[in-house]
Amino acid sequence: MKPIKFKEQNCTFAESQPEYQPLPALKDEISEGCPVISCWKMSFKERLIVLFTGKLWVNFLTFKKPLQPSYFTVYKWEIINKKYFKNSNKSK
Repeated sequence: MKPIKFKEQNCTFAESQPEYQPLPALKDEISEGCPVISCWKMSFKERLIVLFTGKLWVNFLTFKKPLQPSYFTVYKWEIINKKYFKNSNKSK
Protein backbone atom coordinates (compact mmCIF):
# COMPACT_ATOMS: atom_id res chain seq x y z
CA MET A 1 0.00 0.00 0.00
CA LYS A 2 1.21 3.47 -0.80
CA PRO A 3 0.00 6.88 0.32
CA ILE A 4 -1.19 8.89 -2.65
CA LYS A 5 -1.80 12.56 -3.40
CA PHE A 6 -5.41 13.75 -3.46
CA LYS A 7 -7.18 16.98 -4.43
CA GLU A 8 -7.92 18.20 -0.88
CA GLN A 9 -4.45 17.63 0.58
CA ASN A 10 -2.73 20.69 2.01
CA CYS A 11 0.56 19.28 3.33
CA THR A 12 3.04 16.42 3.08
CA PHE A 13 4.50 14.89 6.23
CA ALA A 14 8.06 13.52 6.30
CA GLU A 15 8.89 15.12 2.97
CA SER A 16 12.53 15.65 3.97
CA GLN A 17 12.93 12.55 6.12
CA PRO A 18 14.50 9.74 4.07
CA GLU A 19 13.78 7.16 6.78
CA TYR A 20 10.02 7.66 6.21
CA GLN A 21 7.80 7.55 3.18
CA PRO A 22 6.32 11.01 2.38
CA LEU A 23 2.69 11.21 3.49
CA PRO A 24 0.39 13.52 1.47
CA ALA A 25 -2.33 14.64 3.87
CA LEU A 26 -5.11 17.01 4.73
CA LYS A 27 -4.40 18.63 8.08
CA ASP A 28 -7.73 20.02 9.24
CA GLU A 29 -7.13 22.48 12.07
CA ILE A 30 -10.74 23.75 11.91
CA SER A 31 -12.51 20.51 12.88
CA GLU A 32 -12.62 19.20 16.44
CA GLY A 33 -9.62 17.02 17.17
CA CYS A 34 -7.55 18.51 14.30
CA PRO A 35 -7.70 15.38 12.13
CA VAL A 36 -4.98 14.43 9.67
CA ILE A 37 -6.41 12.55 6.70
CA SER A 38 -4.46 10.54 4.13
CA CYS A 39 -5.42 8.38 1.17
CA TRP A 40 -3.77 5.03 0.41
CA LYS A 41 -3.87 2.90 -2.74
CA MET A 42 -3.54 -0.86 -2.69
CA SER A 43 -1.68 -2.85 -5.33
CA PHE A 44 -3.68 -5.39 -7.32
CA LYS A 45 -2.27 -8.21 -5.17
CA GLU A 46 -3.19 -6.38 -1.94
CA ARG A 47 -6.73 -5.82 -3.21
CA LEU A 48 -7.09 -9.54 -3.91
CA ILE A 49 -5.82 -10.42 -0.43
CA VAL A 50 -8.31 -8.03 1.21
CA LEU A 51 -11.09 -9.30 -1.04
CA PHE A 52 -10.52 -12.89 0.02
CA THR A 53 -9.52 -12.42 3.67
CA GLY A 54 -11.44 -9.26 4.57
CA LYS A 55 -8.46 -8.23 6.74
CA LEU A 56 -6.24 -5.16 6.87
CA TRP A 57 -3.37 -5.06 9.36
CA VAL A 58 -2.42 -1.71 10.88
CA ASN A 59 0.70 -0.68 12.82
CA PHE A 60 0.53 2.50 14.92
CA LEU A 61 3.81 4.04 16.09
CA THR A 62 2.92 5.71 19.39
CA PHE A 63 6.44 6.53 20.61
CA LYS A 64 5.24 5.54 24.11
CA LYS A 65 2.42 8.11 23.98
CA PRO A 66 -1.31 7.26 24.29
CA LEU A 67 -2.87 5.76 21.16
CA GLN A 68 -4.85 8.34 19.23
CA PRO A 69 -8.37 7.59 17.96
CA SER A 70 -8.27 6.26 14.39
CA TYR A 71 -10.89 5.61 11.74
CA PHE A 72 -10.70 3.67 8.48
CA THR A 73 -13.19 3.95 5.63
CA VAL A 74 -13.52 3.56 1.88
CA TYR A 75 -15.89 6.57 1.77
CA LYS A 76 -14.01 9.86 1.31
CA TRP A 77 -16.84 12.12 2.44
CA GLU A 78 -17.22 10.29 5.77
CA ILE A 79 -13.97 11.94 6.89
CA ILE A 80 -13.55 15.02 4.70
CA ASN A 81 -16.05 17.81 5.25
CA LYS A 82 -17.54 18.20 1.76
CA LYS A 83 -19.41 21.33 2.83
CA TYR A 84 -16.15 23.06 3.82
CA PHE A 85 -14.53 22.36 0.43
CA LYS A 86 -17.64 23.42 -1.45
CA ASN A 87 -17.57 26.80 0.34
CA SER A 88 -13.79 27.29 0.04
CA ASN A 89 -13.87 26.68 -3.73
CA LYS A 90 -16.45 29.46 -4.21
CA SER A 91 -14.22 32.00 -2.51
CA LYS A 92 -11.24 31.29 -4.81
